[in-house]
Amino acid sequence: MTNSHAHQATSPADTQGTTLARTPLHDLHSHVSERLGDAARTWLDQALDEAAAHPGAHGPISVWELRLAEAGRRCGPEHADAVRILILHAARADTAALTRVYAQGTAAERRAVLHALPHLVSGPEALPLVEDALRTNDTWLLSAAVGPYAARHLAPHHWRHAVLKCLFTGVPVAEVADLDRRAHADAELARMLGDYAAERAAAGRPVPEDLHRVLTLTDPTATPPAPAADHGPNGAEGTHGKES
Repeated sequence: MTNSHAHQATSPADTQGTTLARTPLHDLHSHVSERLGDAARTWLDQALDEAAAHPGAHGPISVWELRLAEAGRRCGPEHADAVRILILHAARADTAALTRVYAQGTAAERRAVLHALPHLVSGPEALPLVEDALRTNDTWLLSAAVGPYAARHLAPHHWRHAVLKCLFTGVPVAEVADLDRRAHADAELARMLGDYAAERAAAGRPVPEDLHRVLTLTDPTATPPAPAADHGPNGAEGTHGKES
């Protein structure tokens, strides 16, 4: 398993949070290529060519899946997430392939799959992967799970609980993609936040600053945020799940 805690990148293609999911793939590729050494860049080019040439499964495991496992060792842990996303894209990984990698992979590979979802899946069919990550207490998986894909497709009930899970575990709510728009005028989210704040106060525990930030966003009298500029892999803006 790669260890993303080892490096603190500061560029737009950071390996932390949901930034990778929000970075266009061309920019991601350029960023990584500019920072890899010659040997690592050659390895990446070959891995992408292999994935593009043999995108499906061949035998027990495809060549590109093996490259996913090698990414941290070959390119360094600070670039491993981005490299894995690029390989998944080159392999044209569909939901079935992403599910297989997620189920069989390390925590680092699972994180890369979550980052890759908005780049590869246009519909809600990969939501079970997001929902699985949201059931964990792994803050790196949680940060990756609340990216643009969840913002587009996670139903309101599950999205609200994802926001609460971030508060429970200390994941900054800044990682939650499209937070301003989805939280706006959400009375149920406001109620849940109020209950959580009351529980914390009754237990003599501090209320997270992030809770107050989200609670402010739920105010129906505030100016509604502009529509999200995020787009799915096919260029069409996704739709959020609706409550029944």
